Amino acid sequence: MPTTNSGASALAPLLDGSTAGELIPELVRHELQQLIELEVAAVLGAERHERSDDRLGYRNGYRPRLLTTQVGDIHLQIPKLRAGSFLPSILEPRRRVDQALYGVVMEAYIGGISTRKVDALVASLGSGSGISKSEVSRICAGIDVLVQAFLNRPLQESGYAYVFLDATYLHGRLGLGQQVCSRAAVIAMGVNADGR
Repeated sequence: MPTTNSGASALAPLLDGSTAGELIPELVRHELQQLIELEVAAVLGAERHERSDDRLGYRNGYRPRLLTTQVGDIHLQIPKLRAGSFLPSILEPRRRVDQALYGVVMEAYIGGISTRKVDALVASLGSGSGISKSEVSRICAGIDVLVQAFLNRPLQESGYAYVFLDATYLHGRLGLGQQVCSRAAVIAMGVNADGR
């Protein structure tokens, strides 16, 4: 009887219980790799080593890709194509951190943690490679755009009958150097003519 390569033989040594800490990252890596292989097969119109008249292209080896996730660093193999390029839909261009860690990095940055300390935070969450301070700045550049849009929104058509103001002091980033300092955050609550 022919044997099929289901990937279970590669995971079998991890299932004995002695290496439980390695099981979850390896399962994640295995499943992500399977999704990538299925997607490239759909793009090319044929499985690996399959001869077909409907084939739209050919593979040309693999390139390594490191993805930092909540379960640690995952080393993936991205198929290369002879003609054109291929990037799986589960990955984003020039992004090596998954969406859950993006949230952690943004929250830490907003909370006033320095970009260098964010690297240590990401490393403590299981990433062996950490994250560079330039990557933290790139991740948080999107936050700055959203904050500016919120700060510059028009309020005159809302028609507030009453406005209550209060302030609290928070740590935040200020100036061109983006240094963390304490400053007042004004909190405004408006009541419109309908009483809302």
